[in-house]
Amino acid sequence: MKAFRILSLLGLVATLLTYSSCGGDDPASESVSDVQLGKLSKTWKINTVTLDGIDKKADYPSFQLVISGTKGNTSFGYSTSGRPLLSPWKSSGSWEFGAAPETQVIRDKSTADELAMTYAVTETTLSITFTFNGAGYSRTGVVKGQWVFTFKL
Repeated sequence: MKAFRILSLLGLVATLLTYSSCGGDDPASESVSDVQLGKLSKTWKINTVTLDGIDKKADYPSFQLVISGTKGNTSFGYSTSGRPLLSPWKSSGSWEFGAAPETQVIRDKSTADELAMTYAVTETTLSITFTFNGAGYSRTGVVKGQWVFTFKL
């Protein structure tokens, strides 16, 4: 009987040790793209705008950029409002992350309007830099040059 108690106690200890080392499955960590999408998917309100270092904020007083998408996808959407008649932004389109998802996006990839952009994002600010070589959207005119748009929530 004493041997049975010892064996039962050893079995109980072994069972407890086995199950105590089993934590639940660790949740899969998010991809860099999904983390960045979470930071970018917001309605961004214009803070500053420059074209080749010249302040253009007066032309964009109520400009907004809405970025949206679903984690796990590779293509996402954007839309704009409050843009002037002549702008390097279309009213809407798609974008994808570039080779470095922490800092690069490609707007309207695989279209005539494809444009590589560099960005920096925090919890409350977004800065987008790009060189635009087109004629602009909404009407004919020149908006060529290096643009820097900074946004806030």
